[in-house]
Amino acid sequence: MFSFLRKSTSSQRTIEAIYGMIVTQARQPVFYAGYGVPDTVSGRFDMVLLHLWMVLRLLRSVPGGEGASQALFDRFCGDMDDNLREMGVGDLTVPKRMRKFGEAFYGRSAAYDAAVEAGEAQLAIALDRNIFNEANAAGAERLAAYVAQTLTGLAGVAPAAFAAGKWKFPAPNAPDSKVTA
Repeated sequence: MFSFLRKSTSSQRTIEAIYGMIVTQARQPVFYAGYGVPDTVSGRFDMVLLHLWMVLRLLRSVPGGEGASQALFDRFCGDMDDNLREMGVGDLTVPKRMRKFGEAFYGRSAAYDAAVEAGEAQLAIALDRNIFNEANAAGAERLAAYVAQTLTGLAGVAPAAFAAGKWKFPAPNAPDSKVTA
């Protein structure tokens, strides 16, 4: 009789689990200490965006993944809104900041999508521009290799397992680590 409630709750738990994996991966110290990503609010935001973009890119290709993709993006927006409020940003300023977050996400997503299609060297250029402010080409190349490896690994996860969040990101510091399902 109330099966729609279980489905909704199950879907919400899956979105929470996937978003949690994204944030956990984006916070890996190796990105900041080893790759040279700036360990700042902006640098951490960029790493969350990068991992969210990778997951959404692949989730949209999964049959029925559009709804989950939107729910995951909505979860990200809710988290950013909560973070702004926790940092003391006023109610009148939050919508403006959220608009900037959306612009940053869509701008980076478009740049990363185009760069992935053009090859790893172009991806490194896009990462250097967006994450490193064109100040760390070597870190950007290393991050581009990680992104390429992660996208390949995620694409190899069975669609149902991917949509259910039954996979893990590869270790960012191990050059031949793999996505696990």
